[in-house]
Formats: sequence, structure tokens, C-alpha cells
Amino acid sequence: MKMNLVARTYAGLEEVLAEELTQLGAEHVKVAKRAVEYAGDKEILYKSNLWLRTALDILKPIHQFKAKSTEELYAGVSEIDWTGYLDLKKTFSVQAIVNSSYFNHSQFAALKCKDAIVDQFREKTNDRPDIDKYDPDLKIVIRISENKCSILLE
Repeated sequence: MKMNLVARTYAGLEEVLAEELTQLGAEHVKVAKRAVEYAGDKEILYKSNLWLRTALDILKPIHQFKAKSTEELYAGVSEIDWTGYLDLKKTFSVQAIVNSSYFNHSQFAALKCKDAIVDQFREKTNDRPDIDKYDPDLKIVIRISENKCSILLE
């Protein structure tokens, strides 16, 4: 089964990473800012984690939406049923990567994302999972490019 994936890298290494992915057999390889988007099966996912030299990490996109305000950002993150990814015994962290004229502070975007997740749990269970910045059970990344937002899991 094919899945969409994102390999993050440093600025200037995108083309090198794209070539590495092509050599591994990745499909639909597309260079982005400090990342390369691609498609592949589980074998490509495993090879990506094992063999890529210029990738910082491999992320799996789970949701995309558009947002031009903090309210729209919060609402977009809230569209995900987070109980499918987290439970009250697990910890999580949120990292934001922002390149947008609508959002100018990555930590604020990460905070809004965290708030949406925590509020959803509180509404459903009257409790919430904990944050762990250093060793979370689930690492969530939100990438914002202008008004395009992607939620990815590490």
C-alpha cells in the first residue's frame, strides 16, 4: 500500500535528498522547502529511515487544511480524532515549522495545535494527555506554508 511521506532536511540539501529517495525507489518525489515529499510502500519507509544520509527525519502526513487565522488553525487541528493516535497514558509534543505571512511565530502555532488536542481530550474524557518535550510517545509536526497547513507524525 502506497503512502505519502515527507523527509525533512537542511536548506540546500533538498536536491541531494530527492536524488537519494529516487535511488531508493521512492515515487512522486517533489522538492519542498527544507523537505522532500514522496510516496512509497512500507519497504520504502523502512529504507528511508535506514539509508537516507541527508534526511533529518521521516514524517507521515495525516491531515491537511487551510488557515489564515489562529481560529482556523485551531479548528483544522480539531478536525482530527486524536483518540486514534493518543490516549491519556501517552505523552506528546508539537513542533511547528512556519513560513507564512499569516503566522509569524512557530511556538505560538505549536501552542495552538497543542491546545486543540488537549481541549478535544478534555471535552471527551474530562482529562488530557501530558506533554513531554524530550521523549514523547507521539511527536506531532505542523508545517505551515502561507495558508496551507499539514499535520504530520514522526
